[in-house]
Amino acid sequence: MKRVLLICCLLIGATIAGYAQTTSENNPVEKAKGLQKQLKLSDAQTSKVAAVYKESAEKFDKIKTQDHGNTDKMLADVGPLRTATIKKIKAILTPAQVTKYDKLITDSKNQTLNGGWSDGWSSAEAK
Repeated sequence: MKRVLLICCLLIGATIAGYAQTTSENNPVEKAKGLQKQLKLSDAQTSKVAAVYKESAEKFDKIKTQDHGNTDKMLADVGPLRTATIKKIKAILTPAQVTKYDKLITDSKNQTLNGGWSDGWSSAEAK
């Protein structure tokens, strides 16, 4: 009986761990939908933001490959990419949405400084 209970606990733990590893933060469409909810974006704006996120994700993957996982180099190389991404997203938003987006970015930076983790690209659910 103890073995059956142990096996069930292990299976439940493995299942939970598997779900914890699959987040939508890396999916450009899901990130754009999260931003849509927070900023009340139109469908057209959401699709444009998703395209910006997709382009940025592709560039980030190239940086990650190029820097071979060297965190210091990646941080230096990702800075300009993040700035360009934010600028492109702001160009899609209305002035009122830009104000909210700026606040989300500021909150994101504060969470990172306080030990939280930010993906740095958007204001998805964690921000």
